[in-house]
Amino acid sequence: MTDIYLAGGMRTPFGDFGKSLKDVPLTRLGVHAAKACLEKAGLPAAKLDHLVWGNVLPSDQDSYFASRAIALGAGLPEESSAINVSRACGSGTQAIITAAEQIISGHGRLALAGGGENFSRGPYMSTQARWGSTRGPQTLEDSLDWAYRDPFSRVLMGETGEALADDFQYTREAMDAYALTSQQRAGAAIASGFLARQIAPIEVPEGRKGTRLMEKDDFPRPDITPEKLAKLPPVFRQGGRVTPGNSSGVTDGAAFVVVGARDALEGEGVAPRARLVDWAICGVPPRIMGCGPVPAIRKLLARQGLAMADIDYFEINEAFAVVNLHAERQLGVDRARCNLYGGGISIGHPPGATGARMVLVALQHLEDSGSRRAVVSMCMGAGQGMAVLLERA
Repeated sequence: MTDIYLAGGMRTPFGDFGKSLKDVPLTRLGVHAAKACLEKAGLPAAKLDHLVWGNVLPSDQDSYFASRAIALGAGLPEESSAINVSRACGSGTQAIITAAEQIISGHGRLALAGGGENFSRGPYMSTQARWGSTRGPQTLEDSLDWAYRDPFSRVLMGETGEALADDFQYTREAMDAYALTSQQRAGAAIASGFLARQIAPIEVPEGRKGTRLMEKDDFPRPDITPEKLAKLPPVFRQGGRVTPGNSSGVTDGAAFVVVGARDALEGEGVAPRARLVDWAICGVPPRIMGCGPVPAIRKLLARQGLAMADIDYFEINEAFAVVNLHAERQLGVDRARCNLYGGGISIGHPPGATGARMVLVALQHLEDSGSRRAVVSMCMGAGQGMAVLLERA
């Protein structure tokens, strides 16, 4: 099998819901991240033959064709190809996998892969207006609400976090303590410049006619205290444990990485950053979808004949703090080598971009630390888990 490598890699800042990026179309976010990724890699857009875009919620008129719109907007040639992919919270990582499969199968050489969301622009929908109704008022439904509901039980995804906490007896106090750590780590990563190295500042509307340069994520709250976290009420169940403070943030943003065979990258003068070694995807009970990283990581390590001790660093998506507590307990994931720079709770979680963002963090950590292997993993709505293994080039 062709060895696949990753290079470049950049993202937009992540905007808080209804704030900095609410007036920026989704495809513009994608084009911005794609151009920044290519610039970092030192790779002309004309050299790419494929773009893969991960997305859960199309939020603008051209979002249904986002991959193609972004490809041409970023300067890829018209004869290049493009595809949208969706695998819930793993959509950004699936984009990387899909690009790798294109190259392994001989259908491409160099690709851009990533994804994004602009949840702030998610439309309200009418399922009755097209054909009319006999009488009475018509209700508009929130497409964002659709994205956050389990398709089987129709409960919000936070209720699946409550169910996981019920089944394995994770406490509110442990969830809040994890959330505090995430916020503090994001604050440290901002202060050190770690996050800035992967963010491409973007001009955003400001006021009635002005603009400003958005250079950092909106969502982190590094100064939050245990007392403030403890006062936040549960939002998914009366008397529950999952709160806005220990859940991932609703945010907007996009991220990309270059994917290619090593000889294709080096032939264009591009330095590979890491090898995409393997991946594993599995199904889990939708009711407790947050358990997904545990069997996915086990499956991935078994495929490669590796043990937990062979992995130097983990990125596990903080959909809810209970997801990470579960991985720590079930797998023995050491918090001292997992999510060291914040995560979904502190930075935010636009599903199309999250997997790609986590890959960027893992790449940067491997380079900074000189470590060898990293695993990027997440749970996914409707009951799946995904894990990806990276090895520093």
